Amino acid sequence: MEEFIGKLWHNWVTKAAGGHYPAAAVKLADVEKTAGILFRAFGGDPGLDVAAATFDTHGARRRWLQRLAGSGEKVAQGRRDAETLRLPPEIAAFPDAALNRDLYLWLAALAACEAPGQRGWLLRNQRSTQAALARYPGLRPRYERLVQAHLAVRMPPEQLRPDEAAQEHALRAALLAPGSVDGLPPLYSAQSRPPQPVLLWLVAPDEPAVVPLRDQASEHLPPEGSHHTDARADAHKAEQVETPDNKNPMLAMFRAESLPTWAEYVRVNRAFDEDENPDAKNVARDLDRLSLTQDGDTARSRVRFDLDLPSAAEDDTPIGPGIALPEWDYRKSVLLEKHCLLQPMVAHDAQPAPLPPELAATAKKLRGQFAALAPQRRWLKAQPDGPELDLDNCVRNQADRQSGHTPASGGYLAQARCERDLACLLLADLSMSTDAPISDTHRIIDVIRDSLLLFSEALTATGDRFGIYGFSSLRRQNVRFHLLKDFKQRYDAAARGRILAMKPGFYTRMGTALRQSARILAEQPAGRRLLLILTDGKPNDLDLYDSRYGIEDTRIAVHEARRLGLTPFCVTIDREAGAYLPYLFGPAGFCVIRKPAELPRRLPLLYAQLTR
Repeated sequence: MEEFIGKLWHNWVTKAAGGHYPAAAVKLADVEKTAGILFRAFGGDPGLDVAAATFDTHGARRRWLQRLAGSGEKVAQGRRDAETLRLPPEIAAFPDAALNRDLYLWLAALAACEAPGQRGWLLRNQRSTQAALARYPGLRPRYERLVQAHLAVRMPPEQLRPDEAAQEHALRAALLAPGSVDGLPPLYSAQSRPPQPVLLWLVAPDEPAVVPLRDQASEHLPPEGSHHTDARADAHKAEQVETPDNKNPMLAMFRAESLPTWAEYVRVNRAFDEDENPDAKNVARDLDRLSLTQDGDTARSRVRFDLDLPSAAEDDTPIGPGIALPEWDYRKSVLLEKHCLLQPMVAHDAQPAPLPPELAATAKKLRGQFAALAPQRRWLKAQPDGPELDLDNCVRNQADRQSGHTPASGGYLAQARCERDLACLLLADLSMSTDAPISDTHRIIDVIRDSLLLFSEALTATGDRFGIYGFSSLRRQNVRFHLLKDFKQRYDAAARGRILAMKPGFYTRMGTALRQSARILAEQPAGRRLLLILTDGKPNDLDLYDSRYGIEDTRIAVHEARRLGLTPFCVTIDREAGAYLPYLFGPAGFCVIRKPAELPRRLPLLYAQLTR
């Protein structure tokens, strides 16, 4: 009964406090696509993702009922950083759902017109508002409705202290006439509060939700840059703290008698330190602030084991000293020459192998289908010599002579071979993510192996020139480029052995591998050259590449390949690829395979469609 009465009281007092209208709420998931299209159509950075912002404590003065209900303490405001446009996860500030939706669209338009290099929360938003209304006058009626609705829900200046009221008047003037206010009046008293959040404005990544009353040592973490939805949706505030003196406080509480005796020993699957805590993500989501510290120990004082690095005896065989390749730094808009080192490699333990029996039936069917694409001989008429007479042309020549005309030369038939002037390079992602299972018996790498084998069987039937390479990386100085089948090599048992010997590992520095693949393919004498990329996720590595840096470098590498006359096309099994592949390869430059198990069958058919 007490719980029931408490719930009724909470619902009533929260509704009476105002400022939140659940019945008219609009969620970001409902307008995320529309807001993203509007942001890019208005000239916003096409490389930015649209994700949810965090709720921050604003510290502004609240109404009495809000303090009683414990509501209105936090607010989520839009902000834009180098990688993400973050909008509130839900807007329920107005009783009209249409106004809440309009606020999302206005924030997207404001972010697209944000004044570059303008410092200061107040001036920057005024300049951005002026730019948005000047470029797109049709937004003015919507903006004026939002301003009137927002002013109606703000605390009136009469209920504030004199210095707080002066700031409120200045903010209202800035909203009604953007550009008319140069700065906010100062706050004189220690009991004064900062102004209420302005929902129609954006805050900078290094600013709290409102203008601070005093300096705060806090900053916002950049987005993860991951393709997982949870990582893209969550952001946290962070603070720098000092390393505690006792780095292992639990050791001081250790007691030997707490160890279990042999009689108490139970064999269970105990967790290791390396195991991931399944509750860590939920705990982090509930925290308002993440505390970060730097360990003062040097690298020499720590013992490190990288289990991803194989020994020289177990690793593949390197070919040559390595190739220095450039990389694009989008932050400086400069191509860093010789920034990455690509190491060509070949499997040292690959043994010649036949086609696996489970693929024999599918391979036979594909060879029959692709044999129709193989070059065929055709007869050429009216040739000066040949194995047979061209009877039609002979009759025509005789008729010309009888009528007094000069007969056409050539009365023979000759055969000519119709060549397919085509070359294809298939680049496969061999990163550690391909070791993930897709069923009880198969992993992603197994599906990739089958796909490469069937792809090779199909192209052998057509006679097209093709090469197959794989890649992975461990930072920029160790980009591994695996030779599976060169253009000069035949597809035989040795090539099948190298494909079957592929091993997953490391990360996905895609831009470097694309540049080397483009160089190899550009040297092939063919009228049409197709660069086919097979991957299971977005570009990433241990350094800055696991963010927008990798996306931008890969995008520039794709543009470089197109300038060489190549046709890049990406085939992926990443279900979240629609969020970044259109930016990398264009709307018609990629294909998403929703069911990874279908990749071996669909890859050769996709090649037939691309080369039709």
